[in-house]
Amino acid sequence: MNSIIPEKLKTFANKLSAPLYVVGGACRDFISGLFAEGATDWDICAPVAAEEVGAIAEAVGFKVGAAYKNTGTVRMTFDGSDCEFTSFRTDRYVRGRHSPAEVFFTNDIVSDALRRDFKCNAVYYDIAADNFVDPLGGIEDIEAKRITTVAPAEKVFGEDGLRLMRLCRIAAQTGFTPTEECVAGAYKNRRLIADIAPERIWTELEYILTADLKYGVKGGQYKGIKLLKETGVLGCILPELAAGDGMAQREDYHAYDVLEHTARCVLYAPPTIRLAALLHDVGKPYCKLTTGRYARHEEEGARIAAEICARLRVPKKVTERTCELVRWHMYDLRCDASENKVRKFIVSHFDILQELLLLKQSDYSACKDALSPAPCVAKWKNIYAQMLKEGVPLNIKQLAVRGDELIGAGICPNETAKTLKFLLGECVIGNVPNEKDRLIRYALARRA
Repeated sequence: MNSIIPEKLKTFANKLSAPLYVVGGACRDFISGLFAEGATDWDICAPVAAEEVGAIAEAVGFKVGAAYKNTGTVRMTFDGSDCEFTSFRTDRYVRGRHSPAEVFFTNDIVSDALRRDFKCNAVYYDIAADNFVDPLGGIEDIEAKRITTVAPAEKVFGEDGLRLMRLCRIAAQTGFTPTEECVAGAYKNRRLIADIAPERIWTELEYILTADLKYGVKGGQYKGIKLLKETGVLGCILPELAAGDGMAQREDYHAYDVLEHTARCVLYAPPTIRLAALLHDVGKPYCKLTTGRYARHEEEGARIAAEICARLRVPKKVTERTCELVRWHMYDLRCDASENKVRKFIVSHFDILQELLLLKQSDYSACKDALSPAPCVAKWKNIYAQMLKEGVPLNIKQLAVRGDELIGAGICPNETAKTLKFLLGECVIGNVPNEKDRLIRYALARRA
């Protein structure tokens, strides 16, 4: 572990009046072999007051930011790395509140360990002494790739609802498996997630959806979604989605129910579209329960996805893109749209084309775990390739005529935008070549 500790942290440790420890994820990841070189996030602690830490940190070249005397927390940066220090302490929680109601400082490392969440996160590394301190048996859990709580699971999750999401996120990122007691404790306290700010829930959910990127644990995002379901948290944060659990689909198209199909769509989807993969069929439970059919679920799904994103405070651009992908993921699914319709669709939705193709492929693969190209995707790629070969314009800027040139030829100014859009569509399907004079004549003939 000494080999990965930055020199400034070592200098800091040697200046402090008590042992300085790295704690939490860095220790867990190093012991498990998941630690990534160049890590830039360090959690450190010591039985020392925050005031003393801040002064020494500045003296050895740290930039000290926010300091919270009540919790003994100091946030710092050094050489591009983030660092958070906390004094040894014990906490008293009021059920349903994320932050501790009272904080008591201590010199006892066991007491400090017992205020944490999971044993695998309660292993300490004494920087100056170059040795691990393991008050609760966390190393054994790490080596077994197991997640257990530092105290009875019901108590740990009852203290802080955010730990529900952290459990699923850590399991997804590391590939560790929580014990039955751990899952049961989370399930019993699942409703405490309602006390957590929506932004925090979204942040953790985003980490879960991209869990495989953290340490390269294959299928981590799928494991995270499944654990959200198992703990009951999914039903609390995304009830519209959880309603698809056990909801059967046509066996000739699907091997799984709606919720399992969704989880597998997330499994097969690339990271950039995983929120859309998670929500692509969110309209199915609503449609089934209200009409008895899944028809038009993509339209209802886009509406519901917008409501979910608003509720979780998802950034506006991400919301808009996700809803568009959900809205159009079924278009030409059976390859029954004409080539001209597909050409026009490609141009009118060009900004989401590549992501939509990825979603369509993921959706297809999730039906029966088929990794072969989706027929619709293959069809669209061939059409798009032909369009590029023909050199057809893909947007109005690529048209060979400008708006002012149409006006100069006699097109009414307030009809210019509409005319350009029309000409683009006609070029795309080959009714007129992309040549200025031909386009102007075509536009004038249409007006006549």
